[in-house]
Amino acid sequence: MFQEFKVPKDLMPSDPRFGSGPSLVPMEFVKKLYEADVHLLGTSHRKMPVRNLVKELQDGLKKFFMVPDDYSIVLGNGGATFLFDAIAMGVVKKKAAHFTCGEFSEKWFKATDLCPWVSAQQLKVDYGQGINGTDVADCDLICVTLNETSTGVQISSLPQVHDGALLAVDATSGGGQVPCDISKVDIFFFSPQKVFASEGGLWVAIMSPKARERALAIAEDKSRYVPYIMSWKLAINNSDKNQTYNTPAISTVFYLNEQVKLMNELGYDEVCNMASKKADLIYGWATDKPYLSCYVEEQEFRSWSVATIDVDDKYNVADLIKVLGEQKAVYNIDAYRKLGRNQLRIALFHNIKYEDLNKLLKIISMAIEAV
Repeated sequence: MFQEFKVPKDLMPSDPRFGSGPSLVPMEFVKKLYEADVHLLGTSHRKMPVRNLVKELQDGLKKFFMVPDDYSIVLGNGGATFLFDAIAMGVVKKKAAHFTCGEFSEKWFKATDLCPWVSAQQLKVDYGQGINGTDVADCDLICVTLNETSTGVQISSLPQVHDGALLAVDATSGGGQVPCDISKVDIFFFSPQKVFASEGGLWVAIMSPKARERALAIAEDKSRYVPYIMSWKLAINNSDKNQTYNTPAISTVFYLNEQVKLMNELGYDEVCNMASKKADLIYGWATDKPYLSCYVEEQEFRSWSVATIDVDDKYNVADLIKVLGEQKAVYNIDAYRKLGRNQLRIALFHNIKYEDLNKLLKIISMAIEAV
């Protein structure tokens, strides 16, 4: 359908990466890592060059998110999905409530539900709809997803939970540019391959004193089997020493630290403001074009980091994406595979320039309107 379409040279984005993960890793980060030479790569994570890097990252995250002084920045290997099981095994006392609206929030619920010594309650809406968490009286952990990567839904408020309960937020694809008051959250966790422009394999958990205290207390419960690799006690104790329990990918930590430094030059509020402007651009475009529509109908739940745009079935999105990829103009704007929709899923991550996003939208409109 789009085989004859050619992207005009003046509309070629400066970077073709618009995917929702892995993210756009700036090439200058790669150059800086190369320049670190033999003084960093190949160094034990117990040695000062790596521990200094981890400390700089922890301090940078505290500054960026305006984290309260008594909170902990805990790191480990495995990514955010790893934490789904670790939280169930080592943070839930008896029961967790999960508010779900897509593939990844449901995956978190299923991980908790499989844990044999706790129970899980699912409060769900259909894919494409938004849901804000609320307090659930008989649950000691309330679980919400800041941004649902599969559907482009973000929450618009945080619940206030009862005494004895903790609030956990999966911030993987929104953390950093979707507003969230960390002081109202007990576990704010993410892996860095989205907004924070790094690679996978690492998780970061910002923990309140209450969350830290509970995790350490449960770790002393000998009746629970928790694999060493999922030990919160080991993760917390090692993070206090500016290191991870087992060997991390130094490049992942390095890229994440470089991105945090860049974002700290602007500050959290300005980064969120920039994300909001990109969201206004893409949703305004989708509303204006008769062959497009916003998959997320409720405006308050439309994501500032992952936009999902439905396309009239007359125009085969897969064909368009293939043609744009072959011309090395645009990569990875496919819909989430399990949705099965004729849809575009476009990242609005911080390193994706507003100007490039604007060019992308013009390219798509030009291609469709030429059919």
